[in-house]
Amino acid sequence: MNNSLSAVQDQADALRNTGHSANTADTKNSTTRVYAITSGKGGVGKTAVVTNTATAMARMGKKVLILDADLGLANVDVVFGIAPKFNLNHFFAGDQELSTILADGPYGIKILPAGSGVQNFTRLDSKQKLRLLDGLDQMHNNFDFVLIDTEAGISENVTYFNTAAQEILVVTTPDPTAITDAYALMKLLSTQYHEKRFNLVVNLIQHENEALDVYRKLTMVSNRFLDISIDFLGSIPADKQMNDAIRKQRVIVDLYPSSKISTAFETLAATICSEQPVTTPKGGVQFFWKKLLDISGRG
Repeated sequence: MNNSLSAVQDQADALRNTGHSANTADTKNSTTRVYAITSGKGGVGKTAVVTNTATAMARMGKKVLILDADLGLANVDVVFGIAPKFNLNHFFAGDQELSTILADGPYGIKILPAGSGVQNFTRLDSKQKLRLLDGLDQMHNNFDFVLIDTEAGISENVTYFNTAAQEILVVTTPDPTAITDAYALMKLLSTQYHEKRFNLVVNLIQHENEALDVYRKLTMVSNRFLDISIDFLGSIPADKQMNDAIRKQRVIVDLYPSSKISTAFETLAATICSEQPVTTPKGGVQFFWKKLLDISGRG
């Protein structure tokens, strides 16, 4: 990690909330960890965070599944330059099982691709949600991490995937509207869905201290009005080479591995991998909740 990134992370460590519970090595090694990567608005680079972080994790030897949960506007497969034969629309229609729509990404990453331009499943009903919950639960031994790329905004699907995940990672930028929308999303999830724990990544920064300023602003207002904790996981610099990567349908950590932005993604991946897993289910409707209950019962 370069000195400037290290300094920012040291400051963030001093600011970040503590309270991660200690877990046994057996629990840490046996838990599939599910992160919903979400944002209050579009255009903050959420999918870039998902795909590049997943790639960095996979290169660290982690087994990673990406669930593209933007069910009407697929883009994860586009970023990786793959053309899946089936997608989640086929699953929700009852035509395919989850195992048959899994697509292969780089470094062993598996992808559950969304459909594009199909509006039938942009609002999942209870039966579809439970079917997805059950289908993923059957895969719980196959992956170390599941990264859910939600759609932007505060739709019903967004709230479902965030509440079903064990961890919520909010992506924002220093743009004032992005900060406002990130707070609005956390407020909704807190007041209406009783979510109390959030992680934050600040993307598209020009200077490292911008990320801490965003974190301070969100922490200050949430401390006044919400009963939540926000954990700062890191920042990603703006980089013009990202446009080149998008055009070439390559993730930037592969295309420009020695760049500052690639280092930032690798640092973010390492930070997530080093976090202690949460093994207490948030509620009954949570991905891999059966296994979490089993782990909790062994404690």
